Amino acid sequence: MKKEQLEQMRSSKGFVAALDQSGGSTPKALKLYGVNEDEYNGEEEMFDLIHQMRTRIIKSAAFNSEKIIGAILFEQTMDRKIDNKFTADYLWEEKHIVPFLKVDKGLEELDLDGVQLMKPISNLADLLRRANVRHIFGTKMRSVIKKASPEGIERVVAQQFEVAHQIIEAGLVPIIEPEVDINIPDKSRAEAILADELRKHLDRLPETHNVMLKVTLPTINNLYKEFTKHPRVVRVVALSGGYSREKANELLAQNKGVIASFSRALSEGLSAKQTDADFDATLAKSIQGIYEASVK
Repeated sequence: MKKEQLEQMRSSKGFVAALDQSGGSTPKALKLYGVNEDEYNGEEEMFDLIHQMRTRIIKSAAFNSEKIIGAILFEQTMDRKIDNKFTADYLWEEKHIVPFLKVDKGLEELDLDGVQLMKPISNLADLLRRANVRHIFGTKMRSVIKKASPEGIERVVAQQFEVAHQIIEAGLVPIIEPEVDINIPDKSRAEAILADELRKHLDRLPETHNVMLKVTLPTINNLYKEFTKHPRVVRVVALSGGYSREKANELLAQNKGVIASFSRALSEGLSAKQTDADFDATLAKSIQGIYEASVK
């Protein structure tokens, strides 16, 4: 199964759906979906509602492997079921979509070098063991860069690859996500520094180690194209990063070999109040646009 999933992630046409909003971002995701905070009480009800939203997306006929090759899940989603199957099993067995798991625990405060490192993942070994039990293929973890600081970016990438080694040793494929904030004035310079750091670490990886990269859509088109051909990189995917879906698709189409891994841009326009027909039509249009930008 892992070999088939690896080949799908390497070479199939399509994109990766990010369905991994966690505790801090769930209220915002629900509000965009038309569910206000006064419509639920406490975290348990909140997570029940977000799982209903994710289930509705995943079960939609529009959500299929013709256009979506992988999906990133939140930890609670991994442990919940869709039609009596754990979510990862439903994704692969019913939809033929490769399941990933968000493993980071959020971000540290912004430091003097203008970056936010990942908080320590204290239960990583146990989380990776559970991910294997739940038939997860890979993981995702996010850091944020808000300044073109060589020292800060070096630390971000070093931390990402340090954790990635543990994930690889557990038999999973890590998605390394050093996001560059789209609003910083020195974004292009930060991305150039990031590309240099990524290259250094990728070139040091042994032949048995494979990773994926999740990057912000770059100021200079095709900045990350070299990594789409790197022997240690399974796939390069891009986050929407605060751009509207239309703008993100436009930028993505200009970066050859990079495919989408959108979250908010994927669910843009969906509402809990929509009929199933309207919901499916809106999702299908969203998926089609993202797919076309990913395969150009």
